[in-house]
Amino acid sequence: MGDRFYIKATATFTDIEKGESIKVDALAREDLNKKGMDLAQITGSVSSYARKYALNGLFCIDDTKDSDATNNHGKGDKDKQSKKLSEAQVKRLYAIGAKNGYDAECVKKAVLKKYSKTKAEDLTKQEYDELIKNIEANPKK
Repeated sequence: MGDRFYIKATATFTDIEKGESIKVDALAREDLNKKGMDLAQITGSVSSYARKYALNGLFCIDDTKDSDATNNHGKGDKDKQSKKLSEAQVKRLYAIGAKNGYDAECVKKAVLKKYSKTKAEDLTKQEYDELIKNIEANPKK
């Protein structure tokens, strides 16, 4: 069209038993100003793009970022959760426990029973916050 070149890709899905087919076309335009690419590379890139979008249309594939590409599969979260509590956080936990009527032994038992951890410093930040919230919500009388 004009001085621009378009690549047309057609994806066809055929039901061989019924003889029916669905056809989807996609167009992609060559960018004449692609730096670092020769004409063959530009054409190949545009062709791939057109085919991808024809298939996306045919199979109703969402083109948003693939969650697998952005998902760290728990790797980043594991690092955050595996961090130990600081000495100041542990002291604060025991101080809040004492203020609410729980001695150090009682806090240690709660850590073991509720989170299956033998030391308070092994709690995650989330567990630490949850335990403090529970202690403050249920002071000993």
